Amino acid sequence: MMTTSAPLILAFDTSAAHCAAALLSGDKLLAHAHEPMAKGQAERLMPLVAEVLAMAGAALSDLDAIGVGVGPGNFTGIRISVSAARGLALALGIPAVGVSTLEALAHALPRPLCVIEDARRDAVYVQNFDATAAHAPLLLSPGDLAACIGARAITGSGVAVAQSMIAGLHVLPPALPLAEAIARIAAQRWNDPALPRPAPLYLRPPDAAAARERGPVMLPA
Repeated sequence: MMTTSAPLILAFDTSAAHCAAALLSGDKLLAHAHEPMAKGQAERLMPLVAEVLAMAGAALSDLDAIGVGVGPGNFTGIRISVSAARGLALALGIPAVGVSTLEALAHALPRPLCVIEDARRDAVYVQNFDATAAHAPLLLSPGDLAACIGARAITGSGVAVAQSMIAGLHVLPPALPLAEAIARIAAQRWNDPALPRPAPLYLRPPDAAAARERGPVMLPA
């Protein structure tokens, strides 16, 4: 069992072609892993969580809260991570915090900012962040980007799409790895008594029927 006075936050994300996890204690990142993968996140997520916990000498029973990326992104991947977060939170009796991956990509970057993620099929996920407010996330065609971006800097996996159409854009790299950013946002919100359960953020309907991929295997606490 790990002994620490700071809240211990586990975060993970499978909303795109990756499986990522991070462990945060107070302001200190204890462990982090990010593995690119096009499929297999359901089988890999909980072993990766176990590895991240082991790096820090921690156990599931040490956790104070869980942060999880809720999308937008891959329909099946979001379902995998949100289901895992809900199941772990219920089993451990701790809160789970859903964090938009667009908000996580914007975390610790200067504003005004436009986060652009490649949504494939000639579309992008977009969210604008100004000095005091975050706008609603949108699913747009690339042709609508110029009006949406305005004078903002841009970041995200869809910056190349924007650059191919608009000259002179100011591109910023992410300030933090995705799972770490999710953990840091969750650390700010986990003790809110009005915190809702994590729910998938879908900006488009699924391409087909729900996948038959098995859900993640839960680890013992």
